[in-house]
Amino acid sequence: MHISEELSPSGSAPQGAERVYELLAVVLLSLATLGIAWSGYQAARWSGLQSRRYAQASTARSQANRASTAASQNRLQDLLNFNRWLEVSTEGNQELTTLYQNRFRAEFRPAFEAWRAQDPLHNPTAMASPLAMPQYRLADSNRADRLERLGDRRFEEGKASTDHTDAYVLTTVFFAAVLFFAGISTRFEWLRMRAAVLVFAALGLGYATFRILTLPFA
Repeated sequence: MHISEELSPSGSAPQGAERVYELLAVVLLSLATLGIAWSGYQAARWSGLQSRRYAQASTARSQANRASTAASQNRLQDLLNFNRWLEVSTEGNQELTTLYQNRFRAEFRPAFEAWRAQDPLHNPTAMASPLAMPQYRLADSNRADRLERLGDRRFEEGKASTDHTDAYVLTTVFFAAVLFFAGISTRFEWLRMRAAVLVFAALGLGYATFRILTLPFA
């Protein structure tokens, strides 16, 4: 039994052009159904990726905050130890000077040695503090910067995934329109009207297919 149930004026089954229109309608319906399935699948994939990227961005930024806090605490400790060392060394207390120098953190020692090499007591152009030396580097500060950049990158990827999800959902709407027009085309007895509706459906299918081909796959 054909999709169209109308009979021709002679009471016979649809012939000729009607058979062609019915076949076109079936093809459009089939392709649109496949398009809807694929678009829905991709929308779901991009939606899941969006959630993961936003979660990763949040985690990276949280870790960056902790690393930044640790770097600030280490910097403060270095500053306090150095100020105390400077005070007791100026007083000439060699025992306390050695004690505080032994308490310097490993990250602080290269900057401290480079600062002392400038002979700061007699060199007016020397750096005022080892903390201002280029050798002074905090691993936690560098880690915080890397994590912050990672968080920004993951957040941008999450935004892109959101855009792709929306694009696939919109493409699904176009395929649904193709289903509608191809489906109602079988209800028209006037062949010209049926042809016009099928052309409209075919144009919609072409545009929706073009959108799918230009969108990235997850």
